[in-house]
Amino acid sequence: MMAVEGPLLLVIDAAIVVVALLNLLCGYRAVKGPTVPDRVVALDAIATNVVAIAVLFAIKTGRGLFVIVSLVLAIIAFLSTVAVAKFITEGDIIVTQE
Repeated sequence: MMAVEGPLLLVIDAAIVVVALLNLLCGYRAVKGPTVPDRVVALDAIATNVVAIAVLFAIKTGRGLFVIVSLVLAIIAFLSTVAVAKFITEGDIIVTQE
């Protein structure tokens, strides 16, 4: 992977700044959210924004390792969102047979 040069570098830098600002707004919603589902959605959006920042940084620097890191983070974020949603709806994450 090659590093980006020229005007595209400015666009990627601007995109990183915009996604970081969106992350701050999602952080506000995660703290002040009136309900638990609002907070869960905000945390999921934060994880998605962090994945976007990692991919943009990978494009900017030309290092493919950040793409792998972003994929792992996306998987962890998905699993945690599913676990929290199951906990909210059923009250338990792992059901044991007794």
